[in-house]
Amino acid sequence: MKGSMLRATCALVFLGAAVRAGAGGPEFPMMQAVPLPGDAVSFQRDGTEVAAVRFGAGLRRPFIFPIAGPSGRWLTRMGHPGDPEGHRHHNSVWISHKDVNGVSFWEDAGQGRIVHRRIERFEDGPRESAMVSLNAWEDGGGKVLVEERRRVAVRALAGGETMLVLEVELAASHGPVTFGATPFGLIGVRMAKTLGVKDGAGRIQNSEGGINEEGTFRKPARWVDYAGRSAPGCVEGIALMDHPGNPGHPAAFHTRDDGWMGACLSKDAPVSVPSGGTLRVRYGLYIHAGGCDPGKIDALWREFAEEAVGRSPEDP
Repeated sequence: MKGSMLRATCALVFLGAAVRAGAGGPEFPMMQAVPLPGDAVSFQRDGTEVAAVRFGAGLRRPFIFPIAGPSGRWLTRMGHPGDPEGHRHHNSVWISHKDVNGVSFWEDAGQGRIVHRRIERFEDGPRESAMVSLNAWEDGGGKVLVEERRRVAVRALAGGETMLVLEVELAASHGPVTFGATPFGLIGVRMAKTLGVKDGAGRIQNSEGGINEEGTFRKPARWVDYAGRSAPGCVEGIALMDHPGNPGHPAAFHTRDDGWMGACLSKDAPVSVPSGGTLRVRYGLYIHAGGCDPGKIDALWREFAEEAVGRSPEDP
């Protein structure tokens, strides 16, 4: 009995010393993608959720909700604050399009549905976590129009801020695909009500100096920032970035004073993908404290623009 107790005590002492010394192992993954019950993945920074991906079988499309600011308060919401039924498809942060071979994947009343198939892998690390999933864009009859691979990555920045990167590969595996001319798609962001220009004390600003809906609506830009009060005395925001490798860059941004922004893939002209071809797009969301800082956002946009698809900060 005494020998067993001595061995157990020694094991605990050794374990404690190994933890303190790091035991020569890899750096602890402070950023983790944690699977949850109910078909969701929680992106956590040091054990605290900063974003979550939802992909349940009953959904019209996968989406990201919530996105938390540095204060921990939610900066996005589900649905339009003034029209919850007509705009229930405003799912915080989402990928979809209003015209894919004539089928709408945008509104909930549309025939199209983006169906989650499976998670390919998770990635955890000291500065970034990610998940890669496979989705199918199906028309009203269940025919697959587009096969999608999506990587969602969340990166830790200084001061509790984060950078979320969406990399989307859309494969025309079942015949040619045309994304028709429309301002709706490929990415949308529905801000929390109190951050809106109309409902709160929010402010929209783009990379070209345009202010609010009047100065940014459907105008090309590298990025658009939407910031406002997440609580009394607390201002936070999200800057949506368009990658220079995306078709039609700089994108026209669809913005509204009621708390909405999105980057248009094909506002004025269709984007076609031949049979067997793949369309790759990339968007960044900088989640920040305080109001819009154009110099800082420009610097982060340049870093985002130079990165290769799929590269994480741990890569050489």
